[in-house]
Formats: sequence, structure tokens, C-alpha cells
Amino acid sequence: MKSVIIYSTYTGNTRKVGDLLADQLKQSQGVDIIELESLDEKSSFFSQAKRAFWHKRAVIQSVNFDLGPFELICLGTPVWAFGPTPAMNTYLDKCFGVEYKRVIVFTTYGSGAGNTRCLNYMEKMMLRKGAAKVSRFSVQQLKVEDREFVLSRIKEALV
Repeated sequence: MKSVIIYSTYTGNTRKVGDLLADQLKQSQGVDIIELESLDEKSSFFSQAKRAFWHKRAVIQSVNFDLGPFELICLGTPVWAFGPTPAMNTYLDKCFGVEYKRVIVFTTYGSGAGNTRCLNYMEKMMLRKGAAKVSRFSVQQLKVEDREFVLSRIKEALV
């Protein structure tokens, strides 16, 4: 089974979780990893959070939006102002080939405010595109370095 992990990161926390997820998936299958890069991101975190709150889109680097070749699709983002990053919003809008696929959405977050809303939004986007099943997990920023904790969350989502 071929899998893909697509994530957006700012501080590197989501990348760390994505890397652990990739390690788990590589044990039994091939994995492609795509880190989304916003080309029009503001330097001010406040400006970025404001764009995320309003579900604004970002200009991102050229990436593959066709998810048809993958059996498992994993999408990760930090929670910014109750939602995904603008780069992830762009990817969620433009991706296709999700029909009848299994999807895992995951987040990293600070305070926890907005985490459920962010996961719900991502899940709804994937179900609208025809995903067969959407699993989800989250890792609080203070737990990102706790390998066993993160792996436990990943394994729950993979069941």
C-alpha cells in the first residue's frame, strides 16, 4: 500500500510528527512526504493567524495535487486561530483523487483552543471529496518530543 504524508509546519513540530508517522508507515509500505511551503506568507505570526482564522488560502510551491495513486492519505497542520494554515487550506481545496480512500488528518497545537474545530474542518473537506474513512489525531506542542506518546497517537489513528 502506497501512502503520502502532506503537511504544513511553522516551528517544525508538525514535521516531527509527520516524520514519526512516516517511520511507522515505512515498515510496511512506501511513503511519499510533501512539506507545503507558502510563498506569500507574512513574517508576522499575528498576520498568519488572522489569515488562518478566515480560512484564507496561500500561494504554495508546485506540488502534486493528484492523490489518486495513494491508498492512504495523511494531512497534517499546526492549528492557527482555530484552523489549518493557509498553505494547508490551499492544498485541501485543490487536491483530488480522494474518492474511496482512507485519510488521516493530524494537528499539532499549543493551547488546544480550536483544535477540534480544525480537525472537524479538515475531516469535512475530505469527506466532501469522497474519502471513505477519516481518522484523526493531535499532539500538543509540549508532547511533540515524547516519542512514545506521539507513536501511541499515530498507532490509534492507523487502526
